[in-house]
Amino acid sequence: MTALAPEPGPDTTGPVFDAHEGGKLESTPTKALRDRKDLSLLYTPGVADVCRAIAQDPSLSFRYTTRRNTVAVVTDGTAVLGLGDIGPVAALPVMEGKSVLFKHFGGVDSVPVCLESGSVDELVEAIARLAPTYGGINLEDISAPRCFEIERRLQERLDIPVFHDDQHGTAIVVLAALINAAQVVDRSLEGLRVVISGAGAAGVAIAALLRRSGVHDIVVCDSRGIIEPGREQLADHKRRIAATTNPRGLQGSIGEALEGADVFVGVSGGTVPEELVATMADDAIIFALANPDPEVHPDVAARHAAVVATGRSDFPNQINNVLAFPGLFRGALDSGASAITEPMKVAAARAIAALVETPTAGEIVPSVFDERVAPAVAQAVADLA
Repeated sequence: MTALAPEPGPDTTGPVFDAHEGGKLESTPTKALRDRKDLSLLYTPGVADVCRAIAQDPSLSFRYTTRRNTVAVVTDGTAVLGLGDIGPVAALPVMEGKSVLFKHFGGVDSVPVCLESGSVDELVEAIARLAPTYGGINLEDISAPRCFEIERRLQERLDIPVFHDDQHGTAIVVLAALINAAQVVDRSLEGLRVVISGAGAAGVAIAALLRRSGVHDIVVCDSRGIIEPGREQLADHKRRIAATTNPRGLQGSIGEALEGADVFVGVSGGTVPEELVATMADDAIIFALANPDPEVHPDVAARHAAVVATGRSDFPNQINNVLAFPGLFRGALDSGASAITEPMKVAAARAIAALVETPTAGEIVPSVFDERVAPAVAQAVADLA
């Protein structure tokens, strides 16, 4: 019998793989170890004094250990952006990248923690048991609807900030962009008719934060159309959406929702036909945020909208979570906040928006490389801590 040839492995040549060679992080001491005296201070016997002090007063851990500036970036790899359920090992390069962004933009040290997936109970227990090492928990790329329950239960159990960036980071930057886009088209935030395509982590959080910020008319759609109370077999998180959105009682497909709408926010993938986009109100606002293929291509959107944003870096108005999460955790860690609250999220969005002094159709959010962003967000969070 002739042996079958082995399947060829992936092509790992090129600049992308070169950039990731050996990983993107390393551990570096902050204190010098030069001689026996240093050794006796940094380790035994001197370290015992610090341990005893922390045992008496655990809050001292934020002064005398890395907890003061370290966040865990936790995932089970079940909903990696653009890649789906690829598992914890394959998700590690993304979590390393997130840690690079934390350090570069916010000066926050972070450690990727990639867990084998499991039940909500199992993941909550695992993350909670790891928590004493860290000053905050950034949940990442965990599938919906499990992510909602995991975040809620960890927030109730832990006394450090727990933040699911796929939900709230996206929502904060969308709100910031919408504040300025509304100025460009000379409309009030409160009077906008908003359609959100996608009822996963980001869509749920965007709807909630826009409502908290005064937007009254929000319609959320999933692959089956408008989410409304009359629909059967709604998951729990969609029942909550149905009860708190869609004030005009619309039913049917996304086409019915888009007719006359001022704003489209896409966080679902898929494609919205141009003929439906054309039914939106004059001077519409389109945030098509799916990567790498937006729900409405920017060139198509520009034919029907006054302001267009995407999640991509090769078009104007990139809606990128990096505008939010480094500063959020910087402010929370510096102020000793035990949670990142809803008012903090709104304040962060307004701080980001305010950095664009005169919004235009081509600039509704600052650049991710604008060095003012993280300090402004951190200050907004700290002021409310």
